[in-house]
Amino acid sequence: MRLAIISDIHGNAFGLQAALKDLERFSPDQVVCLGDAIQGGPQPAECVAILREKNWPVVMGNADAWLLSGIETGGEITDAQRKKELDDVREWSLAQLSEADKEYISAFQPTITIDLTKNSEVLCFHGSPTSFDEILLPTIADEDLARVFAPYEQRAFCGGHTHVQFIRHLKRRIFFNPGSVGFAYRHGQDPSAFRADPWAEYALLTVGDAEMGLEFRRVGYDVRPLIERYLTCGRPHADAAVKQYS
Repeated sequence: MRLAIISDIHGNAFGLQAALKDLERFSPDQVVCLGDAIQGGPQPAECVAILREKNWPVVMGNADAWLLSGIETGGEITDAQRKKELDDVREWSLAQLSEADKEYISAFQPTITIDLTKNSEVLCFHGSPTSFDEILLPTIADEDLARVFAPYEQRAFCGGHTHVQFIRHLKRRIFFNPGSVGFAYRHGQDPSAFRADPWAEYALLTVGDAEMGLEFRRVGYDVRPLIERYLTCGRPHADAAVKQYS
């Protein structure tokens, strides 16, 4: 069984297409998306169209839920200017989507369980199994990570949300994050000099009855068409988004 895991597309169909082209080399048995697929970038409708055509299972991410509801569940945004910018982009993104697109997004699932072999499964989610807002970073303490997954019996767990590729071992089980397809970046940057990375990230999980392999993929792509799309599509605050790639 070979499972491809993508996450955090954030309305960037150029990054998604780069990952899809790379995926053709591996012919996975199944692909799953861990959410935050639509909101943020300049191509929300294009991303919905690709995902609908592929008919992959998709997890509900915090940005997906916020796009539909406008309700911020991850904590109050106290910076008024930042809140206005986010609201402006949300309104523009919604205007690009049809009612059928919105219904499709609303059907994203809180978690998805996929059979790997006859005796093992992977539990897929966005932040954690209980909350798409929960942040699980590579630095989380062993005991805290163990508590997150103690109620579950799956052989593997995968989540997105933090845009960081990493793996943690839970005795005979694993938890991993495939990174971000549409908005990869390095944590710990100076906010005044923040730069996004010009590549799409995803993961391949290969499982047999007695073996398991995990490969993190990083696929470079030309960001110039992405920048051009930001500048010509009418998305609000495009200059700030483009600066992240300059």
